[in-house]
Amino acid sequence: MRRRNERFRILVRIAVTLAFLALVTVGGILCYDGALVTDFSRKNLQPCLEYLFGTDWLGRNMLYRTLTGLSMSILIGVAAAFISAVIALFLGIMAATLGKKADSLICGCIDMVMGIPHILLLILISFAMGKGLKGVVVGVALSHWPSLARVIRAEVLQLKESPYIQIAGKLGQSKWKIAVKHMVPHLAPQFIVGLILLFPHAILHEASITFLGFGLSSEQPAVGIILSESMKYLITGKWWLAVFPGLMLVLTVVLLDRLGNSLRRLLDPSSAHE
Repeated sequence: MRRRNERFRILVRIAVTLAFLALVTVGGILCYDGALVTDFSRKNLQPCLEYLFGTDWLGRNMLYRTLTGLSMSILIGVAAAFISAVIALFLGIMAATLGKKADSLICGCIDMVMGIPHILLLILISFAMGKGLKGVVVGVALSHWPSLARVIRAEVLQLKESPYIQIAGKLGQSKWKIAVKHMVPHLAPQFIVGLILLFPHAILHEASITFLGFGLSSEQPAVGIILSESMKYLITGKWWLAVFPGLMLVLTVVLLDRLGNSLRRLLDPSSAHE
């Protein structure tokens, strides 16, 4: 009964988090046009019932801009995290199944990428790709796969010692057939949890490099752009321009992180005692 109640609470937390993220994403898409509308008659309004997050120096609705920015960040995070997780799965399986030379080469790549600060690597890749949406997605995807690849590699090394894997090899099945047919289904929980846990990192780093000017273009209402532009107005007392977008970004990142942890506890109850 206790385990059933814990499982129910985890499912409720997952459902609430997914509902919040879905509302933010859909709301941001619907508010995109409104986020670009300027009206100088309502500029620099403090938060009120009509404008919950206030307005900026151009009279733009900050609630619409915040939702639109978060929606863009979530969609970018989904794309980048999925690409990164697929790279991690592919390289993790290759490292553990193609022999010592392949393992040493891939482990060397993992150590090299992990040895470079994320922000620096993101900036370099994004700048090389011409910045913008393409640069951000590629930069995040190519800099966040090593930790998950290392976990998958370790799991595959353990699976190789399993009796059913060794029997499949003795029956003449190829390494790739064994990996796809027998290993990938077993790795699915680790892959899904790792994918979810990549989301908050992808979103936070997208906002970071956009804030620094190496991400999305300034015409787009991204969270990083909003926070970057609001810095010059903080000293004039317009605190709402940075506080609400910043709080919503932190809330989104924390909820995504908790979603990953809740999903891990659901798929692997023993992890709750770690």
